[in-house]
Amino acid sequence: MTTGAFPTRRPLALVTGVGRTVGIGAGIARRLAASGWDIAFTYWNPYDARMAWGTEPGATGAIDRDLAEQGATTAAIEADLADPDTPARVYDETERRLGPVTALVMCHCESVDSGLLDTTVESFDRHFAVNTRATWLLIREFGRRFTAEHGTGRIISLTSDHTVGNLPYGASKGAMDRITLAAAHELAHLGVTANAVNPGPVDTGWMSEGIRAHCLEATPLGRLGTPQDTAHLVDFLCSREGQWVNGQLLKSNGGIA
Repeated sequence: MTTGAFPTRRPLALVTGVGRTVGIGAGIARRLAASGWDIAFTYWNPYDARMAWGTEPGATGAIDRDLAEQGATTAAIEADLADPDTPARVYDETERRLGPVTALVMCHCESVDSGLLDTTVESFDRHFAVNTRATWLLIREFGRRFTAEHGTGRIISLTSDHTVGNLPYGASKGAMDRITLAAAHELAHLGVTANAVNPGPVDTGWMSEGIRAHCLEATPLGRLGTPQDTAHLVDFLCSREGQWVNGQLLKSNGGIA
């Protein structure tokens, strides 16, 4: 794992939810590293272990090596974002190992399919703890600690509008959107922009054949979204050229109906 002195030329991005090499978080981290960012990233293997795809042995090391090959100084941080003390700890460790954060990109999530009638209270609370409360706490720490040049700060969250049959995920993401967009105004004195990005259904190995076929039929371009599609937009938003895009909920979904 690459560590060392605080970066002098490359800004630092904190990317959450980078647990799998094929995930959107990993795609964004790679794109930002190629664009000249150092990267701190979080992962939480117990979440993947609960999901159908399971854990990916060696993923953290592989992602770390990919980022280092792009010239990035890196720090991988295990983070249970259901714990309200975790966001501050993540910043403490990031600052200790790499320095202050200029961009916060939140790709973490809790996502378990269930609807109005079968969602449990425990699952509902966990979704809001991870998707909503942790987002607020990460943004709050960012605002409290931001010291970079005015106009360079970036906050980006990944969202979804899929609520039917996915109630706690969609509802908690909707609340997350409001928190993210509020930051565009409440952190304006710091020159920080804040946007939410809805990438639509991206095939990272979770799609069934039925879902894949439906998405292909419903998307005008006739293909599935990729982590790279989302990463290119996030890369632009984090650039100086992307500064004027602020306080927006952006859909980058290929026009899916």
